[in-house]
Amino acid sequence: MRKADRNESDMIIFILLGFSDYPEIQMPLFLVFLVIYMITVVGNLGMIVIIRTNPKLHIPMYFFLSHLSFLDFCYSTVVTPKLLQILIVEDRTISFAPCITQYSFAVLCVVTEAFLLAAMAYDRFVAICNPLLYIVVMSQKRCILILTGVYAWGLISSLIFIYSLLILSFSGINILNNFLCEYSAILSASISDKHVTELIFFILANFNTFSTLIVVLTSYLFIFITVLKMQSASGRYKAFSTCASHLTGVTIFFGTILFLYCLPSSKSSWLLVRVNTIFYTVVIPMLNPLIYSLRNKDVKECIGKLIDVQIFSH
Repeated sequence: MRKADRNESDMIIFILLGFSDYPEIQMPLFLVFLVIYMITVVGNLGMIVIIRTNPKLHIPMYFFLSHLSFLDFCYSTVVTPKLLQILIVEDRTISFAPCITQYSFAVLCVVTEAFLLAAMAYDRFVAICNPLLYIVVMSQKRCILILTGVYAWGLISSLIFIYSLLILSFSGINILNNFLCEYSAILSASISDKHVTELIFFILANFNTFSTLIVVLTSYLFIFITVLKMQSASGRYKAFSTCASHLTGVTIFFGTILFLYCLPSSKSSWLLVRVNTIFYTVVIPMLNPLIYSLRNKDVKECIGKLIDVQIFSH
């Protein structure tokens, strides 16, 4: 970045409106989001520790799940502290560089999580539809390669999205009608031509969303067909139970994103955008460890054993 560009970016200030138009609920929201964040941190870090310390969980499904917890922890940590800050202080400003940094890390986490969920769907497909080849197909080396590709594409997508915003121009003081530096809010504050930026976002966002959805839906279509062909009722139940947690998480994640796609671009929809953004940036990272622990027999057994060990040790 040239010195003139750096000086110009230093003079750009964003004001995050957050929920300032509802002052009476800001303190209750602060307390609610603080509790959610604490549960998110404990739940996701706890899930990582449980998976890494228990040899029984050293299989591809939990290998991917530990990275899902890591992404949820990072995503929540990128967004929630700033949200808590603007709920209790009068100064809601954020300069250009921190704003773009927050956006870049948020995009990195979201895109990576979408492709990770697709990888987890493929893992379930192989486990149920080709159980005899599962160990060969989902070897440790291949899991690492898949995970590397997922993180690499998340990083590439993040860099492309950042570039699409850096080519825009902004006035000195800009109002963002959200609680975080989010794409549509930043774009609406720009004073330059947005055609190229919108085109880049449209192409890349649609590719990321629908390519991962195709993998997930195709995987579960084959899983559903395979399960229906099973003669044993207990076999069908076991197959569905291994997919239940992931299917719940996928439905919530992609359902929230697709809901944002359907929202009209009007001032009246900004409250819905903020509420929906709260859901997928703050609530979903808290829900995932609960979904995968409460609906997973292996994880529940490990948690139970850890609790028993702690009780007996005292």
